[in-house]
Amino acid sequence: MSSTANPADAALQSALRTLDTEASGVTALAAALQGGLGAAFTRAIDLMLNAKGRVIITGLGKSGHIGRKIAATFASTGTPAFFVHAAEASHGDLGMITAEDIVLAISWSGEQPEMKNLITYAKRFRISLIAMTAESESTLAQAADIALTLPKAREACPHNLAPTTSSVLQLALGDALAIALLEGRGFTSVDFSVLHPGGKLGAMLKYVRDLMHTGAAIPLKPLGTKMSEALVEMSSKGFGCVGIVDEGGHLAGIVTDGDLRRHMRPDLMTARVDEVMTTNPKTIAANLLAGEALEILNTSKITALIVTDGRKPVGIVHLHDLLRAGVA
Repeated sequence: MSSTANPADAALQSALRTLDTEASGVTALAAALQGGLGAAFTRAIDLMLNAKGRVIITGLGKSGHIGRKIAATFASTGTPAFFVHAAEASHGDLGMITAEDIVLAISWSGEQPEMKNLITYAKRFRISLIAMTAESESTLAQAADIALTLPKAREACPHNLAPTTSSVLQLALGDALAIALLEGRGFTSVDFSVLHPGGKLGAMLKYVRDLMHTGAAIPLKPLGTKMSEALVEMSSKGFGCVGIVDEGGHLAGIVTDGDLRRHMRPDLMTARVDEVMTTNPKTIAANLLAGEALEILNTSKITALIVTDGRKPVGIVHLHDLLRAGVA
């Protein structure tokens, strides 16, 4: 009696082969960038960094889908860009492209007939053209000012037909361009927050000042306070801690639930906060991003941070504040 392969095992092996094939393609792309592709890549970055207009990304089929994603990544990381479908370009959308723009045309073969009118238009109006293709001798590559020639890698499709590895390489090179442009522009997380105000990403890019509690809501007591009074302050404010300030209003320490457990003894309530507090507590600034505050809380395994300005407490932010804002 013959045995049959387990369908689940067969599917898993297929998935692993696909990933291995695509990973090999990305490795080949990295090697190409260390070789001849590197010079063309650098020239393309320099051209786009100095462009007065936008980067117009075009393609069709699977290359078009990849092009849409690359355009979105460019636009969200500081490089004004949008996508023009290569076929629609011949029916009026060429009017979206100005003489100050740069065209990034994506085509694996470089021989798509729908690209012909767009290439002609770019030449006619002296619009810079960057090609992303696997064929260095193709019509597209030969017409381009700069040709980004991708390595010829086998598709993950067992018939070597369906665009799989080729799409991954186009996407990877697009991401490489986007990040190089981001770094070249000095695009910061603050710039990023301006372009991403919505969703969880937008929440992570909020500032601590947008979420912190201020004024009377901050649990504070002066040095010399009895622990019984400090505990009332800690309980009433609900942050699980109380900041201790000196005569000048500077933060001298903090008493937390953990400090209470570590110093538990019969006379704890009559002791002074000076004996129990943790000195030099972790603090943050109001202009810190909420995502960074969350990272500090997680790394330090604490639940609240006092916000200071020149060592003076100006607010407090709790893990729950970040959760409610959608940061975590």
